[in-house]
Amino acid sequence: MTDTTATTSKLIQGRTGAWEIVMGLEIHAQVASNAKLFSGAAVGFGAAPNAQVSLVDAGFPGMLPTLNKHCVEQAVKTGLGLNAKINLFSQFDRKNYFYPDLPTGYQISQLYHPIVGEGVVEVEGEDGEFFNVGIERLHLEQDAGKLIHDLSPTHSYVDLNRAGTALMEIVSRPDIRSPEEAVAYVKKIRTILIYLGACDGDMEKGNLRADVNVSVCREGQYAKFKATGDFSHLGTRCEIKNVNSFRFISQAINHEARRQIEILEDGGKIVQETRLYDPTKNETRSMRSKEEAQDYRYFPDPDLLPLELEQAWIDEIKANLPELPDAKRKRLMSQYGLSQYDAIVLISDQAKADYFEEAAKGRDAKLVANWVTNEVSARLAASNTEFSDNPLPAAHVAELVELIETNVISSKIAKEVFDHVWNGEGSPSEVVEKHGLKQVTDTGAIETAIDEIITANPDKAAAVAEKPQALGWFVGQVMKATGGKANPAAVNDILKAKLGL
Repeated sequence: MTDTTATTSKLIQGRTGAWEIVMGLEIHAQVASNAKLFSGAAVGFGAAPNAQVSLVDAGFPGMLPTLNKHCVEQAVKTGLGLNAKINLFSQFDRKNYFYPDLPTGYQISQLYHPIVGEGVVEVEGEDGEFFNVGIERLHLEQDAGKLIHDLSPTHSYVDLNRAGTALMEIVSRPDIRSPEEAVAYVKKIRTILIYLGACDGDMEKGNLRADVNVSVCREGQYAKFKATGDFSHLGTRCEIKNVNSFRFISQAINHEARRQIEILEDGGKIVQETRLYDPTKNETRSMRSKEEAQDYRYFPDPDLLPLELEQAWIDEIKANLPELPDAKRKRLMSQYGLSQYDAIVLISDQAKADYFEEAAKGRDAKLVANWVTNEVSARLAASNTEFSDNPLPAAHVAELVELIETNVISSKIAKEVFDHVWNGEGSPSEVVEKHGLKQVTDTGAIETAIDEIITANPDKAAAVAEKPQALGWFVGQVMKATGGKANPAAVNDILKAKLGL
């Protein structure tokens, strides 16, 4: 197998030299809508097979499609969220191919005149650096049905519930250079879609999935492509279809890049084709040769007039857009003084960011952010609970931070308080009162405990003068003697005074 030790995240070292990975992604996002793109049939996960199918979806003769205006609005919102051009004129085309889950024998899509044109998305990488990914287009299309092969050894079954469901296909430029960047890009698109309310981003249900186009080229060739726009500098691409998890995206890219490098270094050629990723075997395998547009015999759909939008309507949609992730990140940093890292972690989940802001009112924002991104997030992850279903009121986090700020409890005791609150024992103040966890601020009581410890350990007290770091031992003993409730600052001050530091 080829040695694929990466010298950088964008460079793979093969037997005969270094290679670069180049990728473009096609993200398929199911439009958040109560009805399908061209019919009034309901949209929803978990319905009985073929329970959400209209005569239009089933391809009955004479049934005409009617465009869902809400789906168009969602596409426009998404285009605006991607900083992309909204095309006032767009058109639906028929993409002809025959498959059991496509009753009409064609899919209504947009090839020649998509509803959204070029845009750009700023993506945060794992290293905290930002990179831009160009958006080539976004078009609307209808989804196909679902084939079920495991109900019978001799038959395949068709469920058309998904047939006709509105999809947005977001096509990127080949600006993605590593598996890590690909995952970061999909996460960013998913976050934008959720903020907009245009797609719920549920990858487990297939509501968001990606086709990953992977190619490799010799080191330096990508720079020539960027300088000239000449695709001949890049390798032949293979498309990995319908990858529906971040982990699988990364694994599929790694395997496919290794596969292509090995073929090229053995003197072979890459065949442009569509491949599937098998997560069980961690490999991609050929699905079909890559079709070109002419293979589908695209032509304008005669049943649908061209879609002509008014600029005033687009301006109205733009004026009512929610605050998007990039704007929220910058605002959290300026308004609350958060680091870029903390802001990025918070805005990655809209519910988490909203929760933080509710808890941070009038409180130490950095301390609130720490509790939200660490303790609260960890408990939710452990119980496999989404932040939107968080059972802990934001007011409880705010109250906990207030108790720390006002020295009612120490940071150490706060974790014990949090445990009790998380287990449903009441608010932080109620827990502190119930379990007697108030911080000891009575300097007399602290001084008494310190005197007893110094008296019992005269040798250690004498050694502190030569080794000041030994003070930590005394601090630990005092905290132990007071059940962790002594005010740490007061303990340190009194100890230093008594030990002559």
